[in-house]
Amino acid sequence: MGPACYNVLTKPWGCIALPLEQLQVLKDLIDAPSPSGFEQPAQEVYRRAVEPYADEVHTDVMGNAYAILNPGGNPKIMLAGHCDEIGFLVTYINSDGYIYFGSIGGHDAAITVGQRVFVHTETGPLLGVIGKKPIHLMEEEERGRKTILHDLFIDIGAQGKAAVAEKVQIGDPITYSPGFAMLEGDLAVAHAFDDKVGAFAVAETIRLLKGKTLAAAVYGVSTVQEEIGLRGARTSSYFTGATVGLAVDVGFATDYPGMNKNRVGDVEIGKGPTICRGANINPQVYKMLCETARDLEIPFQLSSAGGGTGTDANAMQLNQAGMATGLVSIPLRYMHTPCELVCLEDVQNTARLMAGFIERVTADTDFTPSMQNRHAGVRPPSKNDKKPEDKKD
Repeated sequence: MGPACYNVLTKPWGCIALPLEQLQVLKDLIDAPSPSGFEQPAQEVYRRAVEPYADEVHTDVMGNAYAILNPGGNPKIMLAGHCDEIGFLVTYINSDGYIYFGSIGGHDAAITVGQRVFVHTETGPLLGVIGKKPIHLMEEEERGRKTILHDLFIDIGAQGKAAVAEKVQIGDPITYSPGFAMLEGDLAVAHAFDDKVGAFAVAETIRLLKGKTLAAAVYGVSTVQEEIGLRGARTSSYFTGATVGLAVDVGFATDYPGMNKNRVGDVEIGKGPTICRGANINPQVYKMLCETARDLEIPFQLSSAGGGTGTDANAMQLNQAGMATGLVSIPLRYMHTPCELVCLEDVQNTARLMAGFIERVTADTDFTPSMQNRHAGVRPPSKNDKKPEDKKD
């Protein structure tokens, strides 16, 4: 029988991809509020998770948290998964005690209506709801009007500005309240998988590498402020001085209605992490990621980006004299909503892939782009592949 597994619904789904202890870490990360600029509750979870496995753990002035393995190794490899989530912050309390708010990161305002939220105050979280006039009472022109975020408000149940202002301050951060839950099989839903699941994958990579003989120094960084401009990755890249790096983020799954595969590509949850190829990606890193996945029998998918990827990989690649950068993405449905959905097996395979890549890197590995690696790559496995015993001599 496999390792004990955790299920927040206490239903007999069977053993999922993550053992109890690791799944609890992921759930704790989701439960820790961390909108951009307010990440330290999540960073405290990250530090606790990596301390048993890392040689060094520390936090910088930006709030990035580092787990370092084999600090004297060569080359330096940086792993980056951002722990900040989208959210809101208090901008105004009106005379009736309703709270108006601004955006942290990118939101679809229409999705926010009617959501339960937590206002994170100095004395603890306050539950509230985002209110709006009922459709029954709207004039015809109001019904077709686009929802504007600054027109919405939060009701915490308190009466009057003075009562609310005793508890809530301007600038208090706000997050969605739904939390973590399991669906069927290995599928999980939460409001902040983007990109706490990436920060978790970095921590899990550090755990998998503990006790391994490594040539490289590994800097596993839970970065901050990605959602508002890749800020933590910019400063942490400079601090590490890494010449090689892997960013891990969520990526668009296109396996549900309304998604345009012609525009985004064909990506499914449960089919493995996505390895990106394009200008933001070093060709040798890309090749080694693909080869690692094939050799370790890790399912993987491919994506492409003609320019920047909009991830921490952008900032990492442009650090100092340049970093040989790769991007591994965990397929995700319903990005930037309170119900983001991932497959936990994809998450575990992402950590396995990054750990396997790092074990292959030596001081002599050359990441300089060349004529030999400009078209390098290994296609993902397919159902038509022959098993080794089926191949003819």
